[in-house]
Amino acid sequence: MSIEKVREYLKKYDADNRILEFDSSSATVELAAVAVGCEPARIAKTLSFDVNGKCVLIVAAGDTKIDNSKYKAQFHTKAKMLSFDEVEEKTGHRVGGVSPFAVNPGVEIYLDVSLKRFDTVFPACGSSNSAIELSCDELEKFSETDKWIDVCKGWQ
Repeated sequence: MSIEKVREYLKKYDADNRILEFDSSSATVELAAVAVGCEPARIAKTLSFDVNGKCVLIVAAGDTKIDNSKYKAQFHTKAKMLSFDEVEEKTGHRVGGVSPFAVNPGVEIYLDVSLKRFDTVFPACGSSNSAIELSCDELEKFSETDKWIDVCKGWQ
């Protein structure tokens, strides 16, 4: 199960005990915000894309949308989200629980600057009823990426 992979992965940061599990679904930004008890913008949604045959995850604030022109400038191709069937195979997580932690080898992770306006955010932890509260510094450290990009709109 994906949440167990994430729990094991987060042990190296001594953060496995910080995973929140809910009785209700947190599979969408809106449901996650209710489960966590925060504004939807603070949900760190993880979006999965195919960039020239490579799987790319973009973690962005819950109130954003991908800006196609910014995306194309960053990745030099049109935004193409993975299909429902491709997500688990390519990322290691199911739709509704895609997490920037414990992903399949070769998956590139990017963090959108839309997250930086918050002291803490809530990314999923590999299931449709989990999350973890992290600072942006922790998110960067735990997702093992320092690739901050600006590819979203609707939040400024």
